[in-house]
Amino acid sequence: MDLVIGPLDLPAHVDEALAVQAVAFGLGPDEVAVRRQIVLRHMTSPGARAYGATAGDRLVGFVYGMPNDRAHWWSTVVEPYLRANGTDFWLDDSFVITELHVHPHHQNRGAGRSLITTITDTATQPRSILSAIDVDSPARSLYHSLGYQDLARRVLFPSAPRPYAVMGAPLPLRRA
Repeated sequence: MDLVIGPLDLPAHVDEALAVQAVAFGLGPDEVAVRRQIVLRHMTSPGARAYGATAGDRLVGFVYGMPNDRAHWWSTVVEPYLRANGTDFWLDDSFVITELHVHPHHQNRGAGRSLITTITDTATQPRSILSAIDVDSPARSLYHSLGYQDLARRVLFPSAPRPYAVMGAPLPLRRA
């Protein structure tokens, strides 16, 4: 079945999106409940937007992001790591990819690439930043292929069991 990428009213489809994230990221019901509130709060931020990947009438992937704000929680956590590497300027005038998830049954078909390039193509900022679990993975390989580089590694988020890498890329993203 063909995937269709298009704008997503994330607040209206938050439960469907989080069901995808739960499967893709291995989240339990308590984590999903916490993330639901975070997603809904994020979507009220100026410039926040989301795109979805659908197969038929089923949401199988989504991405959302917003212009970065140094006052946001994520930025306050990653800023010391970036500053230590001399890369904290990436937090200014950048579009942050907050979440990108594709259901495992639909991975490796270009959905993640289409979602991230579609959302960043709408950004007015000159660069994009994101964080990803700091292991060799298909997600990190995708980000590298799009031009993202490691800005900081071994970044520890409170309550996260594994370290993350913060990555940045100039926009527009490199096409494969």
